[in-house]
Amino acid sequence: MNRPLRKPATLFKRRARNGWFHLRRQTPGKDDILAQPWLQPVRPYLSDDRLWALERQSVARGVAMGLFMGLLMPVAQILFAVAGAAVIRGHVPISAACTLVTNPFTVPPIYYAAYQLGDQLLPASLDFSSFTFEAHNWLADGINWAITHGAPLMTGLLVIAAVSAVLGYLAVHLCWRSKTPRTP
Repeated sequence: MNRPLRKPATLFKRRARNGWFHLRRQTPGKDDILAQPWLQPVRPYLSDDRLWALERQSVARGVAMGLFMGLLMPVAQILFAVAGAAVIRGHVPISAACTLVTNPFTVPPIYYAAYQLGDQLLPASLDFSSFTFEAHNWLADGINWAITHGAPLMTGLLVIAAVSAVLGYLAVHLCWRSKTPRTP
């Protein structure tokens, strides 16, 4: 008995769909996440269903908040992104996932670009020499470095984070497929 071969597109769609359903089964849902005992103080703020629904506006807000906090904050990015998403009614899981734009591989080029951008944006007349300390120990060296290089770095990070958030917000709106049928 010869069985006809499946079309490659059908086979690919079936594999992709099965992979998606497998991933969906393995990830915890809203109720599983909110059942964690350490989330009890913030549970009332995160229990709103609109924070977990896949809607264009909430996803766009979540992407914007996740990119902004992911690029701006060096630590506790996910915590700040989730808190910000709850405040602006953005999608909480997508906001947390978008903070992963910064990782050990992407931080050095992002911080280098941010420093270069901040150095170009800040006026050359900005003088930090009055803030320098005696550089005879590691703490004073660290403080001197943070004072002289911190302002351009933070300025560049703020600009990159704001531009990325706006572009992410607009990209979601442009790429989101409309569910209303188009009439010819």
